[in-house]
Amino acid sequence: MFERSFRIDTAGQTHVGNVRKLNEDSYIVRPEIGLWAVADGMGGHDAGDFASQSVVEALSRLPEPRSAPELLGNFEQAILDTNRLLRNEGLRRGDAVIGCTLAVLIVFGDVFACVWSGDSRVYRIQNGRIEQISRDHTVVQELLDNGSLTPEEAENWPQKNVITRAIGVADEPELEMIQGRIEDGDIFVICSDGLTGHVEDAEILSESNRRPLQSYCDRLIELTLLRGAKDNVTVVAVSCREVTHVQGAGSGGAGIGHE
Repeated sequence: MFERSFRIDTAGQTHVGNVRKLNEDSYIVRPEIGLWAVADGMGGHDAGDFASQSVVEALSRLPEPRSAPELLGNFEQAILDTNRLLRNEGLRRGDAVIGCTLAVLIVFGDVFACVWSGDSRVYRIQNGRIEQISRDHTVVQELLDNGSLTPEEAENWPQKNVITRAIGVADEPELEMIQGRIEDGDIFVICSDGLTGHVEDAEILSESNRRPLQSYCDRLIELTLLRGAKDNVTVVAVSCREVTHVQGAGSGGAGIGHE
């Protein structure tokens, strides 16, 4: 029988933007284990750069997994440990809030998991269409979901960027996860809200044919800078091309779950 596997190409870029003096965004690309992540330190709180860097450093230490459940388990333990570190550091600094949003793509074989907390996003571009896989953990998203705001009203709502979840702000991190199957030609885009504050989803899609993949990330950063870049901005792109080979009987697909 045939086992589906994919050649993964990766690119990433981050920029402090045009207004801020410190880049509180951090990102990591680890195609060798199937993990990509963007963390955005919470603006207005103490040590957002410390928070995002702590998450990325923890993920940089993950070992190569033997299975999808092991990869997910290692990831979750790293986030639990980092959440505890940020809480303790906040207490040490006089009960300060030290946190960051997080958006993660995990790939194993032909399955993926999108895991996130906050308003950093994961998109998938497939067959000429773009889909936001993650759902913003924000007050404005909750108001949109319950019908209290229209999309037009949400654009100018004064508390548009108030988030409801983040790593480091509660004793237990609140993560949301969606799983799915990868298809040939899929491009995943992981980004901080510094991008989506200036660049529309349709533009993220329309620029996605740029090659090499690094040029795509660079172009999205460029568009953000041209439009003011009021925040730090980070983009990671992951392109998946199918490579089919013969595999012995008995293999089969499985989701990314716990053993």
